[in-house]
Amino acid sequence: MPDISSISFLWPLLLYTAAIVPLMAAAYAYSTRSTPPIFLSLGLLLLCIAIARPQAVMMTPLREATVMLVLDTSGSMRAKDLKPSRIEAAQSAAQKFIEGKPSRLRVGLVTVAGTAALAQAPTEEKDPLLRALDNLPLQYGSALGTGLLISLEALLPGSGIDAQKIINDASEPGAAKKAESTGKSLDTKPSPEAQAKASASRGRNTAIVLMTDGQSNMGPDFIKMADLAASHEVKVYTVGIGTPEGDVVHAQGRSMRVKLEEEALKKVASITQGEYFRADSTERLLQVYDKLGYQLRFEKRAMSEITSYLALLGMFLVVVGSGVSFARTGRIV
Repeated sequence: MPDISSISFLWPLLLYTAAIVPLMAAAYAYSTRSTPPIFLSLGLLLLCIAIARPQAVMMTPLREATVMLVLDTSGSMRAKDLKPSRIEAAQSAAQKFIEGKPSRLRVGLVTVAGTAALAQAPTEEKDPLLRALDNLPLQYGSALGTGLLISLEALLPGSGIDAQKIINDASEPGAAKKAESTGKSLDTKPSPEAQAKASASRGRNTAIVLMTDGQSNMGPDFIKMADLAASHEVKVYTVGIGTPEGDVVHAQGRSMRVKLEEEALKKVASITQGEYFRADSTERLLQVYDKLGYQLRFEKRAMSEITSYLALLGMFLVVVGSGVSFARTGRIV
């Protein structure tokens, strides 16, 4: 199917021919004192548009793909600016996503608090994923960079990403300058040998969906891990859960206002050519997952001319319209 937003025309000036159709319809209505034949008019309109040679990016179903759901389980997710709470709303939306996924789509689950854990390896089965979503305990800290890292390691087992080494390096003094993928700094380009090794496990049919309120205060640098994902062509879709005004969370005798922090989430999505979504209500969060589900079912192909498809549809409507008119009045128009 074509991506409607990408439609353009090779001969755009010929679109002006489409203006003839409403003029003909108006003249017909005036002369016959009756409604112009709808199907015939639509068919002629499509034929006029086809003359302009429309083209669009074609969307084709993915034969196979893998998506990692990364769920923030830090203490701030108990905030109730989403009802009944951020974590419960996120769990409900993730369940809906899993239940509606295509059978060939493999999905895994990573939970993130002070560290990250692979709660469920990528699988086509729904039941293990739904069980993994139940009873997720909230913990101290938020290591979103670690969540991306663990997800990349699960998505790209042949890429040479050493998650434990990066995590260990991040905990050392001066770690901000030492974040590494295969023993080399992320701030420099990989060697030709490393590029050749990684090319066998590019992430074109993989994606990460990160559900969080945006707060990251532990582990490897969040933005550097986004750079690592981008270098392997893995898109990260970030879902900001909560509201900018936030909510007051009470824990261990302390009170703290926790707000949605969007800046880093937008940057991560931009770096990886993904997309950022704000889920500032439970209803909005469910809508986000509907849209994500559509995006992750299809992939974009090259720009293709769709003139023939439009012309065929136009001819079909012309024939139908002519048949209906003939059956009613004994004439085509």
